[in-house]
Amino acid sequence: MDRSDVREVLEDVAGGRMSVDDAIDRLKLIPFEDLGFAKVDHHRSIRQGVPEVVYGAGKTVEQIVAIAESMLNQGSGSVLVTRITEDVASEISRSLPIEYDSSSRIGVVGSIPGHEGVGKIVVVSAGTSDIPVAEEAAVTAEFLGSKVTRIYDAGVAGIHRLLAHSEDLLSARVVVAVAGMEGALPSVIGGLVECPVIAVPTSVGYGASFGGLSALLTMLNSCASGISVVNIDNGFGAGFLADRINRMESP
Repeated sequence: MDRSDVREVLEDVAGGRMSVDDAIDRLKLIPFEDLGFAKVDHHRSIRQGVPEVVYGAGKTVEQIVAIAESMLNQGSGSVLVTRITEDVASEISRSLPIEYDSSSRIGVVGSIPGHEGVGKIVVVSAGTSDIPVAEEAAVTAEFLGSKVTRIYDAGVAGIHRLLAHSEDLLSARVVVAVAGMEGALPSVIGGLVECPVIAVPTSVGYGASFGGLSALLTMLNSCASGISVVNIDNGFGAGFLADRINRMESP
């Protein structure tokens, strides 16, 4: 249930088309629904404009299905489920319709939202090994309604590969830069563009990368201005933030 649904209920009560008791029954689950193992936050779409997202890792198929069903029953047209395997998606499909993307490890239960007329998000990965995290960011932003352009395998080891996409970078409303190893890509992009850059360190790299810590520290210490940094491998967080920035009205 979102703001428009709440307004519709209130207008129906005011217009005599719905009783107060029926309205109470309709609205009583808005704050959250307690499923025992989870408290589903139905109020989030009213507070933030976006329904709750289900982090699938560590949850059973039965738990994911129950949460998704709760959200769908309360008016969510679709539910984003992150960090699930193809096998889990297959099990979910026995109970609910789900579109699964193996690269991003994201499943969409219900109808897939269309794109809205907002600016362009550019998602750049330094290497091919960084694509799963980059795709998590890209698919998340697309699910939320943003238009996304992908530039993959364009890291600093061959900077000409990045510069070949200068037009896309310079026309972006926000750039998501995904890199492991030494994590230099966001600094380079930050020195080229005027839009915000969201840096995503990945756990890709050899032993001294410390599972992404080296890239994280590089990004946090970037000398380029206008860069924000999310947690290691947090493509979802980057895609969500990029969509938020993309939707901000121009001054």
